[in-house]
Amino acid sequence: MAFATIVGTTIEWYDFFIYANAAGLVFASLFFEPAGSQIGLLIAFASVGLSFLFRPLGAFLAGHYGDKIGRKAMLVITLVLMGGATTLIGVLPTYETAGVLAPILLLVLRIIQGISAGGEWGGAALMAVEHAPANRRGLFGAFPQLGVPLGMLLASGMLALMSGVISPGDAFIEWGWRVPFLVSFVLIIVGMVVRRSVDESPVFQEIAEKKQQTKVPIVELFRRHWLLVLIAAVVFAGNNAAGYMITGGFVLSYATDPAGDLAMDRTEVLVAVTAAAFLWFVFTLVSGFLADILGRRRTYIIGFLCVALTVFPLFWLIDTGNIQALFLGLALLSVGLGLTYGPQAALYSEVFPASVRFSGVSISYALGAIIGGAFAPTIATALVQATGTSASVSTYLLIFALLSLAAVALLRDRPGIDLSIHNQAEQEVGATVFDKRRAPAVVRERMDA
Repeated sequence: MAFATIVGTTIEWYDFFIYANAAGLVFASLFFEPAGSQIGLLIAFASVGLSFLFRPLGAFLAGHYGDKIGRKAMLVITLVLMGGATTLIGVLPTYETAGVLAPILLLVLRIIQGISAGGEWGGAALMAVEHAPANRRGLFGAFPQLGVPLGMLLASGMLALMSGVISPGDAFIEWGWRVPFLVSFVLIIVGMVVRRSVDESPVFQEIAEKKQQTKVPIVELFRRHWLLVLIAAVVFAGNNAAGYMITGGFVLSYATDPAGDLAMDRTEVLVAVTAAAFLWFVFTLVSGFLADILGRRRTYIIGFLCVALTVFPLFWLIDTGNIQALFLGLALLSVGLGLTYGPQAALYSEVFPASVRFSGVSISYALGAIIGGAFAPTIATALVQATGTSASVSTYLLIFALLSLAAVALLRDRPGIDLSIHNQAEQEVGATVFDKRRAPAVVRERMDA
Protein backbone atom coordinates (compact mmCIF):
# COMPACT_ATOMS: atom_id res chain seq x y z
CA MET A 1 0.00 0.00 0.00
CA ALA A 2 2.78 2.45 0.92
CA PHE A 3 4.59 1.75 -2.34
CA ALA A 4 1.41 2.20 -4.38
CA THR A 5 0.54 5.58 -2.84
CA ILE A 6 4.08 6.90 -3.27
CA VAL A 7 4.34 5.76 -6.90
CA GLY A 8 0.96 7.19 -7.87
CA THR A 9 1.36 10.58 -6.22
CA THR A 10 4.94 10.92 -7.45
CA ILE A 11 3.76 10.52 -11.04
CA GLU A 12 0.83 12.88 -10.56
CA TRP A 13 2.97 15.63 -9.08
CA TYR A 14 5.82 15.10 -11.51
CA ASP A 15 3.29 15.97 -14.21
CA PHE A 16 2.02 18.97 -12.26
CA PHE A 17 5.45 20.41 -11.43
CA ILE A 18 6.90 19.92 -14.91
CA TYR A 19 4.40 22.54 -16.06
CA ALA A 20 5.21 24.95 -13.22
CA ASN A 21 8.95 24.75 -13.84
CA ALA A 22 8.56 25.09 -17.60
CA ALA A 23 6.32 28.13 -17.02
CA GLY A 24 9.18 29.83 -15.20
CA LEU A 25 11.74 28.89 -17.85
CA VAL A 26 10.24 28.82 -21.35
CA PHE A 27 6.47 29.31 -21.58
CA ALA A 28 6.60 33.12 -21.47
CA SER A 29 8.61 33.21 -24.70
CA LEU A 30 7.05 30.19 -26.42
CA PHE A 31 3.34 30.72 -25.72
CA PHE A 32 2.88 34.30 -24.49
CA GLU A 33 5.49 36.11 -26.58
CA PRO A 34 3.30 39.02 -27.83
CA ALA A 35 2.74 40.22 -24.25
CA GLY A 36 6.41 41.06 -23.79
CA SER A 37 8.91 39.54 -21.36
CA GLN A 38 7.60 40.87 -18.03
CA ILE A 39 3.87 40.59 -18.75
CA GLY A 40 4.46 37.28 -20.51
CA LEU A 41 6.10 35.92 -17.37
CA LEU A 42 3.18 37.10 -15.24
CA ILE A 43 0.74 35.39 -17.61
CA ALA A 44 2.82 32.20 -17.59
CA PHE A 45 2.72 32.11 -13.79
CA ALA A 46 -0.97 32.99 -13.84
CA SER A 47 -1.52 29.91 -16.02
CA VAL A 48 0.07 27.89 -13.21
CA GLY A 49 -2.46 29.38 -10.81
CA LEU A 50 -5.35 28.86 -13.23
CA SER A 51 -5.31 25.13 -12.59
CA PHE A 52 -5.86 25.77 -8.87
CA LEU A 53 -9.18 27.42 -9.60
CA PHE A 54 -10.34 24.11 -11.06
CA ARG A 55 -9.01 21.99 -8.21
CA PRO A 56 -12.26 22.41 -6.25
CA LEU A 57 -14.16 21.00 -9.24
CA GLY A 58 -11.89 17.97 -9.21
CA ALA A 59 -12.25 17.73 -5.44
CA PHE A 60 -16.06 17.99 -5.64
CA LEU A 61 -16.27 15.30 -8.33
CA ALA A 62 -13.71 12.96 -6.79
CA GLY A 63 -15.08 13.55 -3.29
CA HIS A 64 -18.66 12.87 -4.38
CA TYR A 65 -17.86 9.68 -6.25
CA GLY A 66 -15.08 8.66 -3.87
CA ASP A 67 -17.60 8.64 -1.01
CA LYS A 68 -20.13 6.78 -3.20
CA ILE A 69 -18.20 4.33 -5.42
CA GLY A 70 -14.83 4.11 -3.68
CA ARG A 71 -11.37 5.59 -3.31
CA LYS A 72 -9.55 3.22 -5.69
CA ALA A 73 -11.56 4.00 -8.83
CA MET A 74 -11.01 7.74 -8.46
CA LEU A 75 -7.26 7.28 -8.07
CA VAL A 76 -7.02 5.50 -11.42
CA ILE A 77 -9.19 8.10 -13.19
CA THR A 78 -7.22 11.08 -11.87
CA LEU A 79 -3.92 9.47 -12.85
CA VAL A 80 -5.07 8.95 -16.45
CA LEU A 81 -6.38 12.52 -16.71
CA MET A 82 -3.17 14.05 -15.41
CA GLY A 83 -0.87 11.90 -17.52
CA GLY A 84 -2.87 12.41 -20.69
CA ALA A 85 -2.89 16.20 -20.32
CA THR A 86 0.83 16.33 -19.57
CA THR A 87 1.75 14.19 -22.57
CA LEU A 88 -0.32 16.38 -24.89
CA ILE A 89 1.46 19.53 -23.64
CA GLY A 90 4.66 17.93 -24.90
CA VAL A 91 3.37 17.96 -28.49
CA LEU A 92 1.66 21.38 -28.51
CA PRO A 93 2.57 23.89 -31.21
CA THR A 94 4.00 27.20 -29.97
CA TYR A 95 2.67 30.71 -30.62
CA GLU A 96 5.13 31.10 -33.47
CA THR A 97 3.56 28.21 -35.41
CA ALA A 98 -0.10 28.24 -34.28
CA GLY A 99 -0.75 31.78 -33.10
CA VAL A 100 -3.34 32.36 -30.37
CA LEU A 101 -4.52 28.73 -30.59
CA ALA A 102 -1.29 27.61 -28.87
CA PRO A 103 -1.83 29.38 -25.51
CA ILE A 104 -5.54 28.45 -25.58
CA LEU A 105 -4.70 24.74 -25.90
CA LEU A 106 -2.03 25.08 -23.22
CA LEU A 107 -4.53 26.62 -20.79
CA VAL A 108 -7.16 23.93 -21.52
CA LEU A 109 -4.65 21.17 -20.74
CA ARG A 110 -3.55 23.00 -17.59
CA ILE A 111 -7.18 23.13 -16.46
CA ILE A 112 -7.42 19.35 -16.91
CA GLN A 113 -4.28 19.00 -14.78
CA GLY A 114 -5.95 21.11 -12.10
CA ILE A 115 -9.11 18.99 -12.08
CA SER A 116 -6.99 15.85 -11.76
CA ALA A 117 -4.82 17.28 -8.96
CA GLY A 118 -7.94 18.33 -7.06
CA GLY A 119 -9.20 14.76 -6.98
CA GLU A 120 -5.89 12.94 -6.58
CA TRP A 121 -4.72 13.84 -3.12
CA GLY A 122 -7.83 12.97 -1.12
CA GLY A 123 -8.01 9.44 -2.49
CA ALA A 124 -4.31 8.75 -1.96
CA ALA A 125 -4.40 10.15 1.59
CA LEU A 126 -7.42 8.07 2.60
CA MET A 127 -6.09 4.88 1.03
CA ALA A 128 -2.94 5.28 3.12
CA VAL A 129 -4.52 6.36 6.42
CA GLU A 130 -7.57 4.08 6.34
CA HIS A 131 -5.31 1.06 5.75
CA ALA A 132 -2.91 2.08 8.55
CA PRO A 133 -2.72 0.77 12.15
CA ALA A 134 -4.22 3.37 14.49
CA ASN A 135 -0.85 4.15 16.10
CA ARG A 136 0.96 4.59 12.75
CA ARG A 137 -1.39 6.86 10.84
CA GLY A 138 1.06 9.77 10.92
CA LEU A 139 3.76 7.68 9.24
CA PHE A 140 1.45 5.90 6.78
CA GLY A 141 -0.23 9.21 5.95
CA ALA A 142 3.17 10.70 5.14
CA PHE A 143 3.70 8.21 2.30
CA PRO A 144 1.40 9.89 -0.24
CA GLN A 145 2.89 13.22 0.90
CA LEU A 146 6.32 11.95 -0.11
CA GLY A 147 5.11 11.82 -3.69
CA VAL A 148 5.09 15.63 -3.83
CA PRO A 149 8.81 16.25 -3.12
CA LEU A 150 9.65 13.14 -5.13
CA GLY A 151 7.60 14.50 -8.04
CA MET A 152 9.41 17.82 -7.70
CA LEU A 153 12.78 16.07 -7.51
CA LEU A 154 11.98 14.05 -10.63
CA ALA A 155 10.61 17.07 -12.51
CA SER A 156 13.49 19.43 -11.75
CA GLY A 157 15.99 16.60 -12.29
CA MET A 158 14.59 15.84 -15.74
CA LEU A 159 14.67 19.52 -16.70
CA ALA A 160 18.25 19.85 -15.40
CA LEU A 161 19.26 16.79 -17.45
CA MET A 162 17.69 18.22 -20.59
CA SER A 163 18.99 21.74 -19.99
CA GLY A 164 22.55 20.86 -19.03
CA VAL A 165 23.35 17.59 -20.80
CA ILE A 166 21.02 16.42 -23.57
CA SER A 167 19.78 19.70 -25.04
CA PRO A 168 21.82 22.63 -23.67
CA GLY A 169 21.46 26.21 -24.85
CA ASP A 170 19.03 26.94 -27.65
CA ALA A 171 18.21 23.25 -28.11
CA PHE A 172 16.39 23.28 -24.77
CA ILE A 173 14.12 26.09 -25.98
CA GLU A 174 13.62 24.48 -29.38
CA TRP A 175 12.75 20.92 -28.31
CA GLY A 176 14.42 19.84 -25.05
CA TRP A 177 11.65 21.17 -22.79
CA ARG A 178 9.16 18.81 -24.49
CA VAL A 179 10.87 15.56 -23.50
CA PRO A 180 9.96 15.65 -19.75
CA PHE A 181 6.30 16.10 -20.73
CA LEU A 182 6.41 13.16 -23.15
CA VAL A 183 8.04 10.92 -20.53
CA SER A 184 4.76 11.14 -18.63
CA PHE A 185 3.21 8.65 -21.06
CA VAL A 186 5.55 5.92 -19.80
CA LEU A 187 5.06 6.88 -16.16
CA ILE A 188 1.28 6.77 -16.48
CA ILE A 189 1.36 3.12 -17.55
CA VAL A 190 3.51 2.23 -14.53
CA GLY A 191 1.19 4.13 -12.20
CA MET A 192 -1.96 2.46 -13.54
CA VAL A 193 -0.53 -1.02 -13.07
CA VAL A 194 0.46 -0.25 -9.49
CA ARG A 195 -2.79 1.45 -8.50
CA ARG A 196 -5.07 -1.20 -9.98
CA SER A 197 -3.30 -3.81 -7.87
CA VAL A 198 -4.25 -2.11 -4.57
CA ASP A 199 -7.24 -3.22 -2.48
CA GLU A 200 -10.04 -0.77 -1.77
CA SER A 201 -9.96 1.10 1.55
CA PRO A 202 -11.38 -1.06 4.38
CA VAL A 203 -13.45 1.89 5.64
CA PHE A 204 -15.15 2.29 2.27
CA GLN A 205 -15.66 -1.46 1.96
CA GLU A 206 -17.55 -1.33 5.24
CA ILE A 207 -19.60 1.67 4.07
CA ALA A 208 -20.48 -0.12 0.83
CA GLU A 209 -21.38 -3.39 2.54
CA LYS A 210 -23.73 -1.61 4.93
CA LYS A 211 -25.06 0.59 2.10
CA GLN A 212 -24.42 3.73 4.17
CA GLN A 213 -23.15 5.99 1.40
CA THR A 214 -24.36 9.56 1.77
CA LYS A 215 -26.55 10.58 -1.20
CA VAL A 216 -24.96 13.99 -1.70
CA PRO A 217 -21.78 14.06 0.44
CA ILE A 218 -20.80 17.61 -0.50
CA VAL A 219 -24.12 19.10 0.65
CA GLU A 220 -23.85 17.23 3.93
CA LEU A 221 -20.24 18.33 4.35
CA PHE A 222 -20.96 22.04 4.02
CA ARG A 223 -24.20 21.85 5.97
CA ARG A 224 -22.55 20.33 9.04
CA HIS A 225 -18.82 20.96 8.75
CA TRP A 226 -18.26 24.22 6.82
CA LEU A 227 -16.14 25.76 9.58
CA LEU A 228 -13.94 22.68 9.76
CA VAL A 229 -13.39 22.83 5.98
CA LEU A 230 -12.37 26.49 6.23
CA ILE A 231 -9.95 25.92 9.11
CA ALA A 232 -8.38 22.89 7.45
CA ALA A 233 -7.95 24.87 4.21
CA VAL A 234 -6.11 27.70 5.99
CA VAL A 235 -3.84 25.13 7.68
CA PHE A 236 -2.65 24.06 4.24
CA ALA A 237 -2.38 27.58 2.79
CA GLY A 238 0.86 28.51 4.58
CA ASN A 239 2.68 25.42 3.36
CA ASN A 240 1.40 25.94 -0.18
CA ALA A 241 2.38 29.62 -0.39
CA ALA A 242 5.96 28.91 0.69
CA GLY A 243 6.21 25.66 -1.27
CA TYR A 244 5.19 27.27 -4.54
CA MET A 245 8.15 29.59 -4.38
CA ILE A 246 10.08 26.44 -5.34
CA THR A 247 7.54 24.18 -7.00
CA GLY A 248 5.72 26.99 -8.80
CA GLY A 249 8.82 28.10 -10.65
CA PHE A 250 9.25 31.52 -9.00
CA VAL A 251 12.74 30.89 -7.60
CA LEU A 252 13.80 29.43 -10.96
CA SER A 253 12.60 32.49 -12.82
CA TYR A 254 13.82 35.01 -10.22
CA ALA A 255 17.33 33.56 -10.05
CA THR A 256 17.86 32.87 -13.77
CA ASP A 257 16.14 35.84 -15.45
CA PRO A 258 18.76 37.15 -17.95
CA ALA A 259 17.38 40.68 -17.54
CA GLY A 260 17.50 40.50 -13.72
CA ASP A 261 20.25 41.32 -11.25
CA LEU A 262 21.19 37.68 -10.57
CA ALA A 263 21.12 35.97 -14.02
CA MET A 264 22.33 32.68 -12.51
CA ASP A 265 22.99 29.58 -14.58
CA ARG A 266 19.73 27.75 -15.35
CA THR A 267 21.12 24.24 -14.94
CA GLU A 268 22.87 25.03 -11.65
CA VAL A 269 19.65 26.45 -10.18
CA LEU A 270 17.71 23.38 -11.36
CA VAL A 271 20.25 21.13 -9.65
CA ALA A 272 19.93 23.16 -6.43
CA VAL A 273 16.13 22.88 -6.58
CA THR A 274 16.45 19.13 -7.13
CA ALA A 275 18.71 18.78 -4.09
CA ALA A 276 16.31 20.88 -2.00
CA ALA A 277 13.43 18.63 -3.09
CA PHE A 278 15.36 15.67 -1.67
CA LEU A 279 15.64 17.43 1.70
CA TRP A 280 11.93 18.21 1.53
CA PHE A 281 11.36 14.49 1.03
CA VAL A 282 13.53 13.63 4.06
CA PHE A 283 11.77 16.04 6.42
CA THR A 284 8.35 14.98 5.17
CA LEU A 285 9.25 11.42 6.16
CA VAL A 286 10.63 12.60 9.50
CA SER A 287 7.41 14.49 10.17
CA GLY A 288 5.42 11.26 9.73
CA PHE A 289 7.31 9.74 12.66
CA LEU A 290 7.01 12.96 14.69
CA ALA A 291 3.27 13.11 14.06
CA ASP A 292 2.87 9.72 15.76
CA ILE A 293 5.21 10.66 18.63
CA LEU A 294 4.47 14.34 19.33
CA GLY A 295 1.06 14.59 17.70
CA ARG A 296 -0.08 16.12 14.43
CA ARG A 297 -0.70 19.60 15.82
CA ARG A 298 2.63 19.96 17.63
CA THR A 299 4.52 18.81 14.55
CA TYR A 300 2.66 21.41 12.50
CA ILE A 301 3.42 24.16 15.00
CA ILE A 302 7.15 23.37 14.94
CA GLY A 303 7.03 23.31 11.15
CA PHE A 304 5.28 26.65 10.71
CA LEU A 305 7.67 28.29 13.17
CA CYS A 306 10.52 26.97 11.01
CA VAL A 307 8.88 28.43 7.89
CA ALA A 308 8.34 31.79 9.60
CA LEU A 309 11.99 31.93 10.67
CA THR A 310 13.38 31.10 7.22
CA VAL A 311 11.37 33.16 4.72
CA PHE A 312 13.62 36.21 5.10
CA PRO A 313 16.96 34.32 5.16
CA LEU A 314 15.74 32.43 2.06
CA PHE A 315 15.84 35.51 -0.15
CA TRP A 316 18.81 37.09 1.61
CA LEU A 317 20.79 34.04 0.54
CA ILE A 318 19.33 33.89 -2.98
CA ASP A 319 20.08 37.59 -3.51
CA THR A 320 23.81 36.97 -3.03
CA GLY A 321 23.85 35.42 -6.51
CA ASN A 322 25.90 32.52 -5.16
CA ILE A 323 24.62 29.06 -6.04
CA GLN A 324 25.75 27.52 -2.73
CA ALA A 325 23.93 30.25 -0.81
CA LEU A 326 20.83 29.70 -2.95
CA PHE A 327 20.86 26.00 -2.10
CA LEU A 328 21.31 26.78 1.61
CA GLY A 329 18.27 29.05 1.51
CA LEU A 330 16.16 26.39 -0.21
CA ALA A 331 17.44 23.76 2.23
CA LEU A 332 16.39 25.85 5.24
CA LEU A 333 12.91 26.32 3.79
CA SER A 334 12.63 22.60 3.02
CA VAL A 335 12.76 21.74 6.73
CA GLY A 336 9.59 23.68 7.48
CA LEU A 337 7.91 22.52 4.27
CA GLY A 338 8.41 18.89 5.20
CA LEU A 339 7.23 19.31 8.80
CA THR A 340 4.04 21.10 7.67
CA TYR A 341 3.20 18.60 4.94
CA GLY A 342 3.88 15.11 6.29
CA PRO A 343 1.17 15.12 9.03
CA GLN A 344 -1.55 16.47 6.74
CA ALA A 345 -3.10 13.20 5.59
CA ALA A 346 -3.45 11.89 9.15
CA LEU A 347 -4.75 15.19 10.53
CA TYR A 348 -7.34 15.65 7.78
CA SER A 349 -8.51 12.02 7.86
CA GLU A 350 -9.06 12.11 11.61
CA VAL A 351 -11.08 15.34 11.72
CA PHE A 352 -13.73 14.42 9.10
CA PRO A 353 -16.51 11.81 9.60
CA ALA A 354 -16.34 8.64 7.50
CA SER A 355 -19.43 9.34 5.37
CA VAL A 356 -18.03 12.63 3.99
CA ARG A 357 -14.32 12.06 4.56
CA PHE A 358 -13.23 11.92 0.90
CA SER A 359 -15.17 15.11 0.16
CA GLY A 360 -13.87 16.82 3.30
CA VAL A 361 -10.17 16.12 2.81
CA SER A 362 -10.27 16.78 -0.95
CA ILE A 363 -12.15 20.08 -0.79
CA SER A 364 -10.12 21.38 2.18
CA TYR A 365 -6.94 20.54 0.30
CA ALA A 366 -8.16 22.19 -2.91
CA LEU A 367 -9.33 25.36 -1.15
CA GLY A 368 -6.08 25.59 0.81
CA ALA A 369 -4.15 25.30 -2.44
CA ILE A 370 -6.14 28.17 -3.95
CA ILE A 371 -5.78 30.42 -0.89
CA GLY A 372 -2.06 29.79 -0.51
CA GLY A 373 -0.48 28.51 -3.70
CA ALA A 374 -2.67 29.27 -6.70
CA PHE A 375 -1.19 32.62 -7.57
CA ALA A 376 1.77 32.70 -5.18
CA PRO A 377 4.36 32.84 -8.02
CA THR A 378 2.31 35.53 -9.82
CA ILE A 379 1.92 37.58 -6.64
CA ALA A 380 5.61 37.18 -5.78
CA THR A 381 6.62 38.30 -9.29
CA ALA A 382 4.28 41.30 -9.11
CA LEU A 383 5.61 42.24 -5.66
CA VAL A 384 9.21 42.20 -6.85
CA GLN A 385 8.33 44.22 -9.96
CA ALA A 386 6.39 46.77 -7.87
CA THR A 387 8.77 47.13 -4.91
CA GLY A 388 12.13 46.19 -6.41
CA THR A 389 12.94 44.04 -3.38
CA SER A 390 12.48 40.41 -2.37
CA ALA A 391 11.65 41.52 1.19
CA SER A 392 8.07 42.07 0.04
CA VAL A 393 7.85 38.39 -0.94
CA SER A 394 9.26 37.29 2.41
CA THR A 395 6.67 39.43 4.23
CA TYR A 396 3.91 37.87 2.13
CA LEU A 397 5.10 34.34 3.03
CA LEU A 398 5.43 35.24 6.72
CA ILE A 399 1.81 36.39 6.87
CA PHE A 400 0.62 33.08 5.44
CA ALA A 401 2.79 31.05 7.82
CA LEU A 402 1.31 32.88 10.82
CA LEU A 403 -2.26 32.46 9.53
CA SER A 404 -1.74 28.71 9.17
CA LEU A 405 -0.13 28.54 12.60
CA ALA A 406 -3.24 30.15 14.07
CA ALA A 407 -5.53 27.80 12.13
CA VAL A 408 -3.80 24.61 13.24
CA ALA A 409 -4.14 25.80 16.85
CA LEU A 410 -7.93 25.63 16.37
CA LEU A 411 -7.86 21.90 15.53
CA ARG A 412 -7.61 19.05 18.01
CA ASP A 413 -5.42 15.99 17.68
CA ARG A 414 -7.51 12.82 17.52
CA PRO A 415 -4.90 10.05 17.27
CA GLY A 416 -6.34 6.57 17.61
CA ILE A 417 -9.94 7.60 16.90
CA ASP A 418 -11.88 4.81 15.20
CA LEU A 419 -12.26 5.87 11.56
CA SER A 420 -14.93 3.31 10.62
CA ILE A 421 -18.52 4.19 9.75
CA HIS A 422 -19.97 2.69 12.93
CA ASN A 423 -18.06 5.33 14.92
CA GLN A 424 -19.66 8.19 12.98
CA ALA A 425 -21.27 9.75 16.06
CA GLU A 426 -17.93 10.28 17.79
CA GLN A 427 -16.30 11.52 14.58
CA GLU A 428 -18.98 14.19 14.14
CA VAL A 429 -17.83 16.25 17.15
CA GLY A 430 -14.63 17.37 18.82
CA ALA A 431 -12.50 18.12 15.76
CA THR A 432 -12.08 21.83 16.61
CA VAL A 433 -11.62 23.68 19.88
CA PHE A 434 -15.14 25.05 19.43
CA ASP A 435 -16.60 21.51 19.51
CA LYS A 436 -15.22 20.37 22.84
CA ARG A 437 -18.29 21.08 24.95
CA ARG A 438 -20.55 19.19 22.53
CA ALA A 439 -18.52 15.99 22.62
CA PRO A 440 -19.61 13.08 24.83
CA ALA A 441 -17.71 12.82 28.13
CA VAL A 442 -15.73 9.76 27.01
CA VAL A 443 -14.61 11.64 23.90
CA ARG A 444 -13.62 14.73 25.89
CA GLU A 445 -11.49 12.55 28.16
CA ARG A 446 -9.69 11.11 25.13
CA MET A 447 -9.11 14.58 23.62
CA ASP A 448 -7.71 15.90 26.91
CA ALA A 449 -5.42 12.91 27.41
